[in-house]
Amino acid sequence: MDAQEIKAAAHQAAVATAADEPWVNRRDPAQALGPDGRPAVSRRAPIWQDVPDEKWNDWRWQLSNRVNTLEEVGAVLNLTAEERDGLSETDKFRVDITPYFISLIDPDDPNDPIRRQVIPVGRERDAFTAMMEDSLAEDRHSPVPGLVHRYPDRVLMLVTTQCASYCRYCTRSRIVGDPTQNFNSREHEAQLDYLRRTPQVRDVLISGGDGLTLAPKLFEKILRGLREIPHIEIIRIGSRVPVFLPQRIDDELCSMLEKYHPLWINLHFNHPNEITPEVSRAVDKLTKAGLPVGNQSVLLAGVNDCVHIQRALVHRLVENRIRPYYLYQCDLVEGSGHFRTPVGKGLEIMEGLRGHTSGYAVPTYVIDAPGGGGKIPVMPNYLISYSDHKVVLRNYEGYITTYEEPETYQRHDQAACQYCQHERPEPGQSGVLGLLEGERMWIEPAGFENTHLRGNTEAHRLQDPSKWVPFGVGAIEGKAGASLRVLEPGAPDDSLGAVDRAATETNAGIAEAGDLATAAEQRNGRKPTYGPGQEPRPRDGEPTASAHGELL
Repeated sequence: MDAQEIKAAAHQAAVATAADEPWVNRRDPAQALGPDGRPAVSRRAPIWQDVPDEKWNDWRWQLSNRVNTLEEVGAVLNLTAEERDGLSETDKFRVDITPYFISLIDPDDPNDPIRRQVIPVGRERDAFTAMMEDSLAEDRHSPVPGLVHRYPDRVLMLVTTQCASYCRYCTRSRIVGDPTQNFNSREHEAQLDYLRRTPQVRDVLISGGDGLTLAPKLFEKILRGLREIPHIEIIRIGSRVPVFLPQRIDDELCSMLEKYHPLWINLHFNHPNEITPEVSRAVDKLTKAGLPVGNQSVLLAGVNDCVHIQRALVHRLVENRIRPYYLYQCDLVEGSGHFRTPVGKGLEIMEGLRGHTSGYAVPTYVIDAPGGGGKIPVMPNYLISYSDHKVVLRNYEGYITTYEEPETYQRHDQAACQYCQHERPEPGQSGVLGLLEGERMWIEPAGFENTHLRGNTEAHRLQDPSKWVPFGVGAIEGKAGASLRVLEPGAPDDSLGAVDRAATETNAGIAEAGDLATAAEQRNGRKPTYGPGQEPRPRDGEPTASAHGELL
């Protein structure tokens, strides 16, 4: 073989090898690879560097090796005086953090958003106006222990008080984390018995605590008990285990879950830093098992009270096939005072999401009504009054409740926020020129004329002034007095002839100009064009001529 034949044979062999290799979608977060070419992993704190991967990836090992004392947490993080104070408190809400989750924290950054969610501080002891132990009045709506029947057709089923890790703003801190308050099999059976006798219930949300921390056989027993009740249509699981402990979402669990469809799951991510390669692979397993996955965030001061953080979060969520569902206002529960934001902050964030990103990436902003009114969207018809210290809301039943605004709120530090400093640009969408007076009926976005900022090489169709003048408005800034011209077939623009210029200079002449143009078109087969606001009124039931080519 000569050199040319050898080269051709090598090329054919390379093509055949490439054809045999399966194509991998590297844009899929679940397929992400690390520098070593293996599946990507998140960082691991130095004290666990020598733990074998088999143990590190075992969810039981993670639960057994959670850190909770001042000494254990201090071995991973460089603690502040306030954190030492919080961890030293004897009567504090329970602390337990999986090695995986605490490893995600920057050990030298006291403002790390994950750190603030799980490390106690002395401010947890501070009381605030309207603070309550059971702010949602769940105990008042509990017909049997652990079952909350607040809505007509659905119930909340608390199956445990234990979690993989404990959020410092926990709504149920009155019982969660306390082993003496846990629910047993007898109470699970009482909950199921109530549901058997209550046919109006069609939807059950399993929560706690976190049901996915239960022994697998016990959790499956609960699912089977629910699925055997004919009128239970939907079973939902509310869980933060995939956030704290993605190792728990293994093939065995997913195979068990898919037997009990229709089954949904809502997770709880508050910050983009929580969405790691391990999380992406865990969520991928859930979706492949047929579970629709949603997310519920809580608006937390110092964690995610920033529109740029929230936008990054929802984008990461939908990238992982997680639907943003709710953005909660922080509840009026003990220990959460330093996390609370004004309702106006939530409205500001929603304003920065709606229209600035995909509709399915925008959650519903809600307040879980104090006193047991349920989740109330912060929007017209539900928001009755909003003052500088109190928000008055109405729920779907007409129940009126109030949410007390925080007396103090440390505003988000934009100068220190990397998301604010690297704001995603939105040319042409950053502002408006203002409402114009007179007969104009629109607002032009600032920078609209700079089409090159949008990546366009041609003028945007809406830059044609005629597209900004509604029918019948007439002369605006001299534009409506332009000639109505008839284009000769194949002729250049400068060969256009005028058709009765005088008839087009006033609104009264618009119809006449239209008639003339139509007559000219019929005589000569020439295509008429109209000045701004001059298009003749269509016959009843017909769209305007320009509308045929302008529908988006």
